[in-house]
Amino acid sequence: MSSPRTARTPSPPPGSPAGRLNAAITRFLRHLQVERGLAANTLTAYAQDLRKFGAFCAQRKLSLQSAGRDTVLDFLSGLYRRKLSSRSVARHLATLRVFFRFAVSDGLLRDEPTINLESPRSWKSLPIFLSIPQVEKLLAMPDARTPLGARDAAMLEVLYSTGLRVSELVGLRVAELDLAMGCVRCVGKGNKERLVPLGRAAVNSLRHYLGEPRSRLLRGRASPFVFVNHHGTKMSRVGFWKVLKSYGRRAGLPSRLSPHKLRHSFATHLLERGADLRSVQAMLGHADISTTQIYTHVTQERLRQIYRAHHPRAG
Repeated sequence: MSSPRTARTPSPPPGSPAGRLNAAITRFLRHLQVERGLAANTLTAYAQDLRKFGAFCAQRKLSLQSAGRDTVLDFLSGLYRRKLSSRSVARHLATLRVFFRFAVSDGLLRDEPTINLESPRSWKSLPIFLSIPQVEKLLAMPDARTPLGARDAAMLEVLYSTGLRVSELVGLRVAELDLAMGCVRCVGKGNKERLVPLGRAAVNSLRHYLGEPRSRLLRGRASPFVFVNHHGTKMSRVGFWKVLKSYGRRAGLPSRLSPHKLRHSFATHLLERGADLRSVQAMLGHADISTTQIYTHVTQERLRQIYRAHHPRAG
């Protein structure tokens, strides 16, 4: 299996300190790809962070073995000086922790230089989501009488009905749909599989789209993917972003509308209507419940707003 394109780093002499460090980084990324089966987007993020660290060490002629605790601190300080947020700096440190842990377990290092480093404080911002009337307005935008409109209506309905990530949505295969049962089998991060229910509106939109509209888009071709573009090939993430932004503008919604905002809306609206956190976690495909708990802060804040707006003694 070839390494991800993003894992490529400049090629200093193999025997040089920078060359040996780059070789260790490449070995680590291959481990993540082959043995841990991480998603391409996650591999890209790891590769970008480590490429920065590799360049930092190369400038100082540091090898993997000589890049100690002070080196890591200097690297993180440099990120702060470049105006990166605490969240971004914390992510870089998390990447280095995993990399150095691998280097120790693989016999490349004796000690892990990040072991006693505290992660920078990272204030979690609350997810931005659409109100239910805003979602309804967005879902009403596509003209399902046309092939592209039928596809777009189905994509929007499925996204809001399931809370899929955009990569999961465009990668959805026909074989993963069970419209009779009203569910979709999704392969998410780390190749983990989960079943997510489909609402009636999403099922109806899919039934319509999978008939004549999809056939007209395919133009006699075959495709395992549910959503195809006007060339009859798989819909891309960028293509769907453009479609969503166009409908968002027509609906008068915030200009920075993204697929993730519909995912946030899905989770928030479920919790507001009484869904339990564990069920929402399972549907979103979060490995850790703490990731899902951010939505409880959203619902608590909305309750406070409603209370302040309507209770006679709130003032």
